[in-house]
Amino acid sequence: MPDAEVRAAGGLVLRHGPGGTLEVALVHRPKYDDWTFPKGKLQADETDEEAAIREVFEETGLHVRLDEERELPSVRYRDVAGRPKVVRYWVMTPLDGHFEPNREVDELWWVPVDSADRVLSYDHDREVLRGL
Repeated sequence: MPDAEVRAAGGLVLRHGPGGTLEVALVHRPKYDDWTFPKGKLQADETDEEAAIREVFEETGLHVRLDEERELPSVRYRDVAGRPKVVRYWVMTPLDGHFEPNREVDELWWVPVDSADRVLSYDHDREVLRGL
């Protein structure tokens, strides 16, 4: 029997930084020593959209508004356990909150969208970024 597909969801949280530059929130996960977008696995009886909002809050401390009309390309890859994984992403706007380091994420950087590809650790994240 093939491995069940792992489902996850997250967001590209965007804000206008100094001088009006469009910035995206990137998170550092010390367990993997990587830079990526906030995301995580769906819980039972949770929609992808609910999971995306919850995971972004858990990893960043930011309450966000999900732009349901701006879903970005999904990505598929094998997770660290070798299971097939699909991650859906949406464009999100931060409403309030602030980042506190936690057990999953130790840093959050606001990076100009046009240079985020140089910070991201994975090609599949760069694909999502190009979807903007």
